[in-house]
Amino acid sequence: MDFNIYMNDVVSQARDEISKAGYEQLTTPEEVDQALNQKGTTLVMINSVCGCAGGIARPAASHAIHYDKRPDHLVTVFAGQDRDATNRAREYFEGYPPSSPSFALLKDGKIQTMVERHDIEGFDPMQVIGKLQKSFDEYCEEV
Repeated sequence: MDFNIYMNDVVSQARDEISKAGYEQLTTPEEVDQALNQKGTTLVMINSVCGCAGGIARPAASHAIHYDKRPDHLVTVFAGQDRDATNRAREYFEGYPPSSPSFALLKDGKIQTMVERHDIEGFDPMQVIGKLQKSFDEYCEEV
């Protein structure tokens, strides 16, 4: 099997999974700027093809938002695929090193908190959902 075809399938499935959960795909720096400068709270899921993204982070991203409090906006960038968009998003995450998969919660364009890869890898999806919902409790309004 051609490795590039395999990777394209993996990437396509990862994109579809997070889009079906309700996250808007941001693929250019301009889309990132527009999305991350919106008023209100924005959850950014930094997607990737690593095992902890598929087995832990994407399921957590899908299920954490079914909660009394949730971000106003749900967006995603894909590390290693949409490099310019991912790099631009990371400019908003001041004080946090690059990490994928990860989640960034912004309010009015300013970083509030992150759930970084080390907060995801080695945990199960329910634990990551709990971490995300704790940040929703702190920074988001009731739906």
